[in-house]
Amino acid sequence: MRYMTTAEIREKYLKFFEGKACKRLPSSSLIPDDPSLLLTSAGMVQFKPYFLHVKEFDPAYVGAATVQKCVRTNDIDIIGTTGRHLSFFEMLGNFSFGKYFKKEMCAWAWEFCLNELELPKEKLYFTVFEDDDETIEIWKSLGVEDSHISRLGEDDNFWRAGPTGPCGPCSEIYYDQGPEFGCGDPNCAPGCDCDRFLEFWNCVFTQYDGQEDGTLAPLPTKNIDTGMGLERMAAIMQGVQSNFDTDVIRGLIAVGERLSGKSYVGKANTVGHGSEQGDIDLSLRICADHSRSVAFMIADGILPSNEGRGYVLRRLLRRAVMHGRKLGIEGAFLNEYVAVIVDLMGHVYPEIVENRALVESVIASEEGAFANTLRQGQAYLAEALKNLEGTTLSGDVAFKLHDTYGFPVEVTEEICSESGISVDHARFEECMNEQRERARAATKDDAEAAWSTYGSIYADLLKELGPTKFVGYEGTDYEGATIKAIIRNGELVGSLHRGEEGEIVLDTTPFYAEMGGEVGDTGMLHGTFGVSEVLDTKAPEKGLVCHRVRVIEGDCHAVDETVNASVDAQRRALITRNHTATHLLHAALREVLGDHVKQKGSYVGPDRLRFDFTHFEGMTPEQIAEVERVANEKVMQAIPTTIYETSLNAAREAGVTALFGEKYGDTVRVVEAGEFSRELCGGCHVSNTAEIGFIKIVSEGSSAANVRRIEALTSVEALNYMNAVEAELKETAAELRVPMFDVSERTASNLATIKDYETKAKNAKKMAAEGNIAEHVKDVVNVGYPLLVVRIDGLDTGGLRNAWDIIRARMETPGACIIGTVNNDKPIIMAAGTDEAVAAGFNAGAVIKNIAGNIKGGGGGKPSMAQAGGKDASGLDAALQAARDMLGA
Repeated sequence: MRYMTTAEIREKYLKFFEGKACKRLPSSSLIPDDPSLLLTSAGMVQFKPYFLHVKEFDPAYVGAATVQKCVRTNDIDIIGTTGRHLSFFEMLGNFSFGKYFKKEMCAWAWEFCLNELELPKEKLYFTVFEDDDETIEIWKSLGVEDSHISRLGEDDNFWRAGPTGPCGPCSEIYYDQGPEFGCGDPNCAPGCDCDRFLEFWNCVFTQYDGQEDGTLAPLPTKNIDTGMGLERMAAIMQGVQSNFDTDVIRGLIAVGERLSGKSYVGKANTVGHGSEQGDIDLSLRICADHSRSVAFMIADGILPSNEGRGYVLRRLLRRAVMHGRKLGIEGAFLNEYVAVIVDLMGHVYPEIVENRALVESVIASEEGAFANTLRQGQAYLAEALKNLEGTTLSGDVAFKLHDTYGFPVEVTEEICSESGISVDHARFEECMNEQRERARAATKDDAEAAWSTYGSIYADLLKELGPTKFVGYEGTDYEGATIKAIIRNGELVGSLHRGEEGEIVLDTTPFYAEMGGEVGDTGMLHGTFGVSEVLDTKAPEKGLVCHRVRVIEGDCHAVDETVNASVDAQRRALITRNHTATHLLHAALREVLGDHVKQKGSYVGPDRLRFDFTHFEGMTPEQIAEVERVANEKVMQAIPTTIYETSLNAAREAGVTALFGEKYGDTVRVVEAGEFSRELCGGCHVSNTAEIGFIKIVSEGSSAANVRRIEALTSVEALNYMNAVEAELKETAAELRVPMFDVSERTASNLATIKDYETKAKNAKKMAAEGNIAEHVKDVVNVGYPLLVVRIDGLDTGGLRNAWDIIRARMETPGACIIGTVNNDKPIIMAAGTDEAVAAGFNAGAVIKNIAGNIKGGGGGKPSMAQAGGKDASGLDAALQAARDMLGA
C-alpha cells in the first residue's frame, strides 16, 4: 500500500468509475435544490429525481460518479474531539438508477480497493444486513474470507430514509487499523464503537419501497447509492491516525500553528480532554475544519444571517474565531486559511477561486462585527457576575452567552473561575438539549428530508411530454403550436371554456417563463375554437413552460388544438432593456466597489429593475453617481451584444461571470456587451446597449445582512421619472421665486433662517419661564430646610428638571421642592432635594409614594429625586397639599 494524496485518491476514484461507464459529474452546490434540506449533506442529494424516476438519467451511461462537498453540523459539539467528525467533508459516490446492482457494485468496490488503492486484502472487513444472503455470497465469490464478513441488524445495515419510502440493505467496508486502536475486547469486530475498524465505504442497495404497514414493496428498479468519505480514505492511505492528520486538513492546521505560535500534537486520547496540549489541539482542529466550511458556504452563495443556513455559517465562523482567540490569535485571521484552501482545493472547486474576493470580504466583515458582539457578551457576563448571589453562575446565563454572543461554555467557565465562580453545567446542558430538540422539530433528519415526497403534476408532465421547445429568442410570434396539456385548479383537464382560467402547456412557445429574476411574458393565444389572454408564464419544472391564461373569446381551448402564440412585444422590449441594464450595473458595481460584488438576486420587469448584490456598507452618493456614469457610458457607446452557447468549463476559463449561487448545466448561454460585461444568462436581452436609452438609479439601501439593493429605471420609465423630477423642481423654484438650479441654495438659506428664529424663540421662552419660576421662590418655607411646594402647568419632564435647577439656584440656602404640573391633560409631580436637604430628613421617593395616589398614578425614585405620573389631573392640588401636610409646610 503506497502513500496517496487526497487529490490522487479523488481523481483515481472518479477515473475508475468513468471506466465503468459512469458519467463523471461535478459536485452540486451546498445549497440544495430540495427546499426540504438546509444544506447538501450527502452525495445522493442531486440525484434524488433520478432515484425516484421523476427524471431519466442520460441513457449513454450506467450511472454517475461524483465527489460531493458536504456540510453537516448536527455533531458540531464533538467536531475535533474525535478523528472522524468534520463539519465540511468530501464524499466520493457512485450511483445507479436501475442499470447495475449488487453484483457489479461489490465487484467494482473489491477491484478498486485491491487494484487501485492497493489495500491489503487481510485488512478489509465487510458487514451486510443479517438477512442478505445474496450479498454474502457475492463477497465470498470475490475471494473474501468468511471470517471477514459480519452480519449486522437493521440499525447498522439496513438504510431507510424514514418510516416509509425508498430503502434497502447496505454493505459497509471497513479497514482494520490494528489492535492498538481497539478497545481490547478479543471479540472486537466491525460495528464496535472503538476506532480499530474504520468504516470507509457504504454501499446501499435501494430496492424496496417501505409501506406504512411495515412491508417492503419492490421499487420499479434496483438502485445503487454509495458513499466513501474522502478524508477517511486519505487517513488510511497516508497511514495517519485521524482525518485531521491528512495532507489537506493538516495543511490548514499548520496555518493555525503559524498564527498562534503553538504546535499540534493530536494524540487521540488527549484532544479535548482538558489538558493544555489537548485544548490547543482541539482549537487548531476546529479552526482548520470550520474555515473550510465557511469558505465553501460563502463561495456557494450563503451569507451570514440569523436564520437558516446563514445562521449555520455564522455559528461556524464565530466558533472558529473563539477558538482562534483561545489559541492567542488576535484580530481578524480567518482569511489566512482561505488563501491555503484556494491553493489546496481550487483546482477541484473553481467556485472557491472565482469567488475568493467575496469570501474574503464577507469573512472580514463578519469577524469585525463579531468583535463588537464579543465585547457586548463580555459586558453581559460582567454584569451577570456583578449581580450574582452565591458562587454559581446560572446555566441559562451561560447558554445565552453561548447562543447569542458565541461564547463557548469553556470560555465562560474560564472567566468565572478567575473570580472563584463555577458554572451550572448541568443546566447549561439542559438548555443545549432543549435547543437541539427544537432544531430537530423544525427540520427533518437529513436522510429522511432528502427522500421526502418528490414530484408533482408538473414533474409528471415533464416526464411524459419532455421539455417545451422555446423559440422566444428568435422572435415574439409563433404559428402552429400544439396544446399538449391543460391544467385547471391543479388537475389535468381536456379543455378550458370562455371565462375560465388555467394553465396551458404548448409543444413550442415564444413566451419566456419567469426565471433568473426576469418576469414571465404575457400576450395572446389564438386557436381554432377560442382566444385567450396569457396572463403570465412560468416554469414550475425546469424545461416545462406553463402559460397561465384566461379564455376571452370563442368557446374554448382543447388538448391537441393548434394555436398561434403572440408575445406582447412592446412589454418584452421594456423587459429586455431592463435585463441588459442589470448586467451593465453589475459590471459597473464591480468596477467601482470591487470584485467582491456578486449578484444576489434581481427583479426585471417592464416598469423597473431591482438588483441585489453583496456589499458590506451603504454606498456613498459619489459611488452611486459613479456607477450610474460608468453604466450609461456603455449605453452611449452603443455596444452590440453577443449571445452564444458554450461549455461551462470554457466559459469559466474565459472569465465569464457566473451568477452567485446559481446552478448550471454542462452547456451554458453567454451574454456579452463587449469586454465590459460577460455573464452566463438565459434571459432576453437587447441587441445593442443603445436600445436601453439611459439608466437612472433611483434608490440604494439594505436588502439583507451583507446585501445591498439598488433600484433603477431605463428607457421610457427613466424619462418619465426625470420629467417628474424636473416638474417638481420647477414648481419648487416657482414657489421660492428663484431659478431652477438655485433651489437647493435658497432652501438651505431659508432653513438657516428658520433655525435662527427657532433658537431665538426658544431662548425667549426660557427667559420668560425662568422669570415666572423665580417669582415662586418667595413662597419658600422652612421645615428644617428650605422647601417650595408649587404648581406650574405646561411643563414636560425636562421642564420640571429645568424648573428645579432654577429654584435651587435662587434659594439662599440649599433646600428641596415639590413641583406639580398638568401637560396635555396629564398630571406629573416631581420631588427633588439637595444633599443638605436629604441629610436634614427630606426623602423625595417617600414623598412621591405618599401623594401619587391623589392623581391615580404611581412612581418612585431616590431620596434626592423622584417622579410620578397619573391619570387624574383634578387631584393635583390635593396631592400638593398632601405633600405640605406630610412635610409640615
